[in-house]
Amino acid sequence: MNVTKAMAVAALVAAMTLGAGTAKADDMLGSYVARISDRDHRASDGYPLSSAAQMVRQDRANWHKFHRRDGDDQDDRWFRSDGSRADLQRWLERGGAMSSSTRRAIVNGEPLIEVDVYPDSVRVGIIED
Repeated sequence: MNVTKAMAVAALVAAMTLGAGTAKADDMLGSYVARISDRDHRASDGYPLSSAAQMVRQDRANWHKFHRRDGDDQDDRWFRSDGSRADLQRWLERGGAMSSSTRRAIVNGEPLIEVDVYPDSVRVGIIED
């Protein structure tokens, strides 16, 4: 192996090693599954919610704060506090967090969803409509 090739291989190995320990914004932290049921379509004080983002947030409040859980709901480690659920709603309101068909399914029904959690965003998909 010539010196130039050896140096290129060494640089590639070093870059891969350094990059392996660096977290990227698109590294998924984990995911959870939740049923967005009728109880998630209403705020804690009873008024109807109007957006999918509000309903997904309410599902997490029902799970963590009020212990009103649906049989399909899973725990998560990211949205236990009021502040983290506010972040969740903000992320859900961004473009790309969920498709328009996913938003409609949540607002108009009781779908089973999967929420993929990233350091500064989430992505929601329908598992069962």
